[in-house]
Amino acid sequence: MCGLCGVFSYRGSDEPATAELSRMCDAMRTRGPDGRGSWTSDDGRLTFGHLRLAIIDLSDDGLQPLRSVDGRYTIVFNGEIYNYRELRQELERGGAVFRSRSDTEVIVELFRRAGTAAFGRLRGMFALAIWDELSSELVLARDPFGIKPLYVADDGRTLRFASQVKALLAGGAVPRDLDPAGEVGFYIWGHVPEPFTLYRAVQAFPAGHHQVIGRDGAAEPVAFATVRDVILKAREASPPAGAEARELVRSAVADSVRYHHVADVPVGVFLSAGIDSAVLASASSEQVGRGLTTFTLGFDEFRGSDRDETGLAAVTARDLGTDHVTRWVKAEDFAAGYGALLAAMDQPSIDGVNTFFVSKLAAEAGLKVVLSGLGGDEMFGGYPSFAEVPRIQRLAATVPAARRLGGAVRAATAPWLGRFASPKYAGLLEYGSSLFGAYLLRRSLHMPWELTAFLPPDLVRAGLDRLQIMERGEALVAGIANPHAAVTLLEMTYYMRDRLLRDSDWASMAHSLELRVPLVDWTLFETLAPLIVANDPPRKPSLASVPARRLPAPVLDRPKTGFEVPVRAWLQKGTATGADRGLRDWSKVVRRAAAA
Repeated sequence: MCGLCGVFSYRGSDEPATAELSRMCDAMRTRGPDGRGSWTSDDGRLTFGHLRLAIIDLSDDGLQPLRSVDGRYTIVFNGEIYNYRELRQELERGGAVFRSRSDTEVIVELFRRAGTAAFGRLRGMFALAIWDELSSELVLARDPFGIKPLYVADDGRTLRFASQVKALLAGGAVPRDLDPAGEVGFYIWGHVPEPFTLYRAVQAFPAGHHQVIGRDGAAEPVAFATVRDVILKAREASPPAGAEARELVRSAVADSVRYHHVADVPVGVFLSAGIDSAVLASASSEQVGRGLTTFTLGFDEFRGSDRDETGLAAVTARDLGTDHVTRWVKAEDFAAGYGALLAAMDQPSIDGVNTFFVSKLAAEAGLKVVLSGLGGDEMFGGYPSFAEVPRIQRLAATVPAARRLGGAVRAATAPWLGRFASPKYAGLLEYGSSLFGAYLLRRSLHMPWELTAFLPPDLVRAGLDRLQIMERGEALVAGIANPHAAVTLLEMTYYMRDRLLRDSDWASMAHSLELRVPLVDWTLFETLAPLIVANDPPRKPSLASVPARRLPAPVLDRPKTGFEVPVRAWLQKGTATGADRGLRDWSKVVRRAAAA
């Protein structure tokens, strides 16, 4: 995993943007402490920058930017390709010659032979840029789940791209005008929804797409793999059931864990009290045997309560015989790391604090790679939303003309309802009659009508006009009648991709740590998709049965809870520093820091 950036003056100057590129690299130096490289095309219009965290092929042969054997293609790449060994063997049988043992060279050689069709064959997480010297075209691509970030800014003459928004801004050529969609979107979701960012000039590159940029500018991005398309296609399959389905889940998850251990450095595991991480730790111990290191965070405010993850995590670790490390995070630790955390946060989010501190723990222990159980709830229906969203929709559907009447009902009830209950209840009829509207009620931090209480009305109107929340959300799930499959798509898009994966990236890379997510694996998803759209989709008990060794009973019997971090308590103690001392609304803190 690394950091990449580039400047392509497709209609502009042929003067290399070396100074701008250097500033962009400086802004994300923790992404790649093991090497820094740059490259400029022969015509001077394109400049690549790269920061390396060496995981596969630790030698200098793996340095980037990397050129193909024939010299036609040059690549910068962030991520890991777990099936690169099989792809390499296939290419070698076709006559390919390699100069390194890196997955990067496999990508560029596969692209040299297959073009953009290569991206659909990559199993892993990636954001990349490839320059074709012969055609003078730049190709960008991002993995189907959007595990790896990629941001672009195109002013009509020059395209800039980078692994972080802050890197683009640090270059000095991208305007800092705030985007009302980003600001309003943050207060609705608790994060900025893609493709928007906090800045009007910067957008997130779409997951599962590639794009060609030539002398005349950028063509429209082309999808090569999307979550929606897999779910739609899976409806045509005939999934197995019973014992056969359980075996399919077991083998597919074990296969993903095996691939996610592909590395030339040790791989650890983040271990909580939940099933997801316990399964990864158990399956990993079957892969590597003794010597696996696991990490758990504890918080003084939760010590000894049912929100304390350390006890059950230690039970799992003892059962597996891992080298277990527990770190207790105190309010003082939060105060000391407060500035660094906000500086690392690439876009505003109300999440990511836990990943920031546990990543710091793993990095201090000398690791470069860890596995996380992120994605288990999305893949195996673990969130309450899988039951509650369809229930909300069914309830609203019992009222005739619910949506048509809902606006008036909401306007009449919201002012007094909020005094003794969540103001969201006022929108039950207006939003709940559609599945996406019900999801918005369940997942939003604030509903759209609440925003003018603390944001300027003009800003709210402009942001909502650009966001088109209901239109985008309902289009995403259009044609998917199965509620479980629809909620899976929504959770994988709005929560997993736009918040969890993004926060995991900046929070881990702030400590030069690669975070891998075996339960967010494209091959795993394609395998399980026919089960997900079936009448009896796989749930957590199916996941728990993956390891050959049964998980400890207390872990299996523990009720589903979210992983909590006592940020509000820390802020109330006044542990934050500077102008934000004592500020109790974390969303205001991170929004202010991100816009600074």
